Amino acid sequence: MSLGVVVVAHVPEMAAGFAKLLQNVAPTVAITAAGGNSVGSVGTSMDQIERAFKENQATELLVFYDFGSARRNIELAAAFGDKNIYIYDAAFTEGAYTAATLLQAGQDRAAINADIQRLIIK
Repeated sequence: MSLGVVVVAHVPEMAAGFAKLLQNVAPTVAITAAGGNSVGSVGTSMDQIERAFKENQATELLVFYDFGSARRNIELAAAFGDKNIYIYDAAFTEGAYTAATLLQAGQDRAAINADIQRLIIK
C-alpha cells in the first residue's frame, strides 16, 4: 500500500501549477493533477480525473478539489477505477499541502486525517 495525492481544479493551469508546487515540497510523494474540462476550458472532467488517478503511482489516493462539481466528477471517476480513493472536503490548498508534506515526512493516513480535520470547510 502506498499513498499519493491528486489535486482537482476547475482551471487547468491552477491544477498543474499547484501539483508542481507540491512536488517541490514533497519530492518522493506521487502527485498528479486534473484540471479543466475535456476541451481544456474552465470546469472539471471525469475523464481528466480518471487519467490523474491512473497516472498516479500510488495504490491509495488522497484527493483534494477546489469546489462544487469537482466532487461529483471525482466520485464518478473513483467508481470506475481500482484504487482506494479518499476525498477530502478540506480547504483545497491547505489540505493538499498538509497531506503532501505529512506523506513526505512518513506519516500514515490516520495522522493525515487527524491534521486535516481542522481544515474541513465544505
